[in-house]
Amino acid sequence: MQDANVKVHGMSCRSCISKIEGTLNSIGVEGKVHFDQGTVEVKYDESKFTLGDIKDVIRSKGYEVAN
Repeated sequence: MQDANVKVHGMSCRSCISKIEGTLNSIGVEGKVHFDQGTVEVKYDESKFTLGDIKDVIRSKGYEVAN
């Protein structure tokens, strides 16, 4: 398993946390939003996903993700 922290802009409420964590968990990525830091901690299988894939999933939900 690979660990990474992703900087995410545009999270403004608890609903954002549920949306991001739920979406990541539904594809097999462990996601933990750190709302106060504006980051999402992810744990993923690098044989199935790249960090870029995960960032794209978060972007698809309407959030800006730092590169």
